[in-house]
Amino acid sequence: MKRYNFLLCLTVLISLGLSGSDEPNLFLAPLSEMSSDIGVSLFDVDDVESSECSACVWREQSKVLRLETIKSQILSKLRLKQAPNISREVVNQLLPKAPPLQQLLDHHDFQGDASSLEDFIDADEYHATTESVITMASEPEPLVQVDGKPTCCFFKFSPKLMFTKVLKAQLWVYLQPLKQTSTVYLQILRLKPITEQGSRHIRIRSLKIELDSQAGHWQSIDFKHVLQNWFKQPHTNWGIDINAYDESGNDLAVTSLGPGEEGLQPFLEVKILETTKRSRRNLGLDCDEHSTESRCCRYPLTVDFEAFGWDWIIAPKRYKANYCSGQCEYMFMQKYPHTHLVQHANPRGSAGPCCTPTKMSPINMLYFNDKQQIIHGKIPGMVVDRCGCS
Repeated sequence: MKRYNFLLCLTVLISLGLSGSDEPNLFLAPLSEMSSDIGVSLFDVDDVESSECSACVWREQSKVLRLETIKSQILSKLRLKQAPNISREVVNQLLPKAPPLQQLLDHHDFQGDASSLEDFIDADEYHATTESVITMASEPEPLVQVDGKPTCCFFKFSPKLMFTKVLKAQLWVYLQPLKQTSTVYLQILRLKPITEQGSRHIRIRSLKIELDSQAGHWQSIDFKHVLQNWFKQPHTNWGIDINAYDESGNDLAVTSLGPGEEGLQPFLEVKILETTKRSRRNLGLDCDEHSTESRCCRYPLTVDFEAFGWDWIIAPKRYKANYCSGQCEYMFMQKYPHTHLVQHANPRGSAGPCCTPTKMSPINMLYFNDKQQIIHGKIPGMVVDRCGCS
């Protein structure tokens, strides 16, 4: 009977994806393949129970299943069919060396292990909720260029982002170092297709900056109004041209990358509205790897994305996910009266309760999507806060 319960619980965990969601997980490998990976056959439970530490093997199997589920859940919840093919070298080239990125890293908990008195659960408790989007500049369409210029800057946005409420939008431009203090005139032109009458680019922003920076300077420009107009009228978004001239007529704005200028291209930082609702925190039974507890319990598990080879995740590089493991015997069912009554009413038709997550919380994540945009979002249901029999 224990063998049958164990197999049934594993089947339930796979179908639920350990997320508490009723959405089936389509990314998991077949159960037979997982069993061969962990070196212990899931169908040899009777042999395992004859050993001195059957609970240890049970936990090891639960841990491996949890890791596989986390990998598939992240792709599913981020609506990615597969992990973005972005190597560490490409990440180093694309990653902006700019203040907003460091502020995101400093102001948000990317470790997934912060203790708080309250949790926040998104209205959509399955899919990730985007909070910030960093979009890198690309080359505009030939229709707005003359002799291949300007080579910057066009920003592409997903339809989903265009239907959100923009709270803040900042355009970030890197200005080259100066040898001495100078007045810099920065202007932004809205690009339009070239006509027979020639270029008709429209100036939309102009700034006068007193600059004294021998190490280079990141300049931010409020771009909310321009972005809102682009979202309302997408056909007007042909990109922008950025210039920043000093008193000698030198253009200090870095818009095309030369040697040693990786990560200095212009980009847009967009913050959008996130709605949340409060949920009371409730703690369950916790154990460690050396525990002899046989009942359903929460065990520690650290997920290392670098070990997965997932360099496209900027932060966190690892987080504490936890997992559930243990037995749900009838003698432990005083805390679950409803399940206990069902078991008594139909003892032959029920194989018993399974040890599963009953409370989960989200993690913040900063990552590259498949369009090489930097996304900051919240992924629900990635940390096991409590385990129980159900």
